[in-house]
Amino acid sequence: MSDKQEPALSRERAEYLRKVKIRKYSIFATRILILVAVFAVWEITANLKLVDPFITSQPSRIIRTLVNLYREGDLFRHIGVTCLETVAGFLMGTILGTGIAILLWWSDFISRVLEPYLVVLNSLPKIALGPIFIIWIGPGPSAIIVMALAISLIVTILEVLNGFLSADPEKIRLVQTFGANRLQVFTKVVLPANISSVINALKINVGLSWVGVIVGEFLVSRAGLGYLIVYGGQVFQLDLVMTSVIILAVAAALMYQGVVWIEKKLTKNRQIYGQL
Repeated sequence: MSDKQEPALSRERAEYLRKVKIRKYSIFATRILILVAVFAVWEITANLKLVDPFITSQPSRIIRTLVNLYREGDLFRHIGVTCLETVAGFLMGTILGTGIAILLWWSDFISRVLEPYLVVLNSLPKIALGPIFIIWIGPGPSAIIVMALAISLIVTILEVLNGFLSADPEKIRLVQTFGANRLQVFTKVVLPANISSVINALKINVGLSWVGVIVGEFLVSRAGLGYLIVYGGQVFQLDLVMTSVIILAVAAALMYQGVVWIEKKLTKNRQIYGQL
């Protein structure tokens, strides 16, 4: 018995998919061209002295700085320190924030009690807490990680909790009529409907975690990209500052793309399970 063959695509469908693919490649190519154009204009204007390369640096000097950091053995050490601190703060903020959001959804009493405190903490500039963390915890990576955690925690709680509370009440009442308890309501209705809210919290936490770590390294650090930025500014090595900023931008973009990859995987799995 021969296997069933999938029906061939119609001409219109094939043409539509071709246009979608062309548009996708066009968008990617345009992004690359814009990036190349920015660096080219930057390099040319610096060579022509239209801008002062001592103040703005330039791509060729940044490349030389990268090579020097690599030869000295400091490049991957500084990148590794900052990335480790960021990932630790990111994971702690996401896991702890989501856990607290579940607790607040579970207990309306606790949610109402803590609501004004969450509002105040969300309004408070977390950077002001940096010196306090350093005194409490001591100078070192722990204080920097706690700084990243403090910046991302409250935002995660509010983002995820808002998603949980916006779950469809009709679906909740429907499963309750079949005898579902609180845990079943959460696992069968609330959580599946708010995967996007958790992913959005992850995306927000990417930027917030990097902000927390860099601010912490500004205040107290002996290694990391934030340390290089502060040191470069103090000794007027703007090449080192710009190099660190570009490395930071690339690392943050890669981390964000990692979250996007997780989102695509979860979305694909949900579609597969929905068809079963």
